[in-house]
Amino acid sequence: MKEFLEFIARHLVDSPESVSIDQEEKDDKIIFKLKVGEQDVGKIIGKKGRTAQAMRVLLGAVAAKDGKRAILEIAD
Repeated sequence: MKEFLEFIARHLVDSPESVSIDQEEKDDKIIFKLKVGEQDVGKIIGKKGRTAQAMRVLLGAVAAKDGKRAILEIAD
């Protein structure tokens, strides 16, 4: 899941080398903290949060295959 999320994020931003993802597991939840460069935060969030929401839906679908819940947080 982490590699999938990183693949999507790297293709959305101008500086893919600034993308980093921290993963934390609690019970049956996996929390992903996505960090990008300051100038790329808007590209990850998208208009009205649509890009971030789409990433969350895709991540949730991948996690459901493993019987887990995934949460995406976008760090400043």
